[in-house]
Amino acid sequence: MTEKKLSERQEKFIEALLAEAKGNVRQAMRVSGYSDSTSIREAMAPVADEIAASAQMLLALNAPKAALGMIGVLDDPSALGARNTVAAAKELLDRAGVVKKEKMEVTGPEGAMFILPPKQSSE
Repeated sequence: MTEKKLSERQEKFIEALLAEAKGNVRQAMRVSGYSDSTSIREAMAPVADEIAASAQMLLALNAPKAALGMIGVLDDPSALGARNTVAAAKELLDRAGVVKKEKMEVTGPEGAMFILPPKQSSE
């Protein structure tokens, strides 16, 4: 996979979009030097994949903050907005790829034997 070379203005656009413009595309376009007559599609289309990758990186960078927010609720569950903090942190951690592990445990009498049905032959 070859890496696409971005212009200085495109790099500045992506950086502004995720920082000072806080997701406002038109504002990021202005900060990075696009004219007001440039369509949003014209600015976004060439860098859409890079924007998605940068957004994923932004989520990963904020995963520790989300984890600490959840831990803060453990320390003070009656804090104002605790429910919202947990919900937002959970979503961010899920999207950043930090998933809860599910463990399934099967117990039965000791020395139990499972009888499985015969395999079907595919003729």
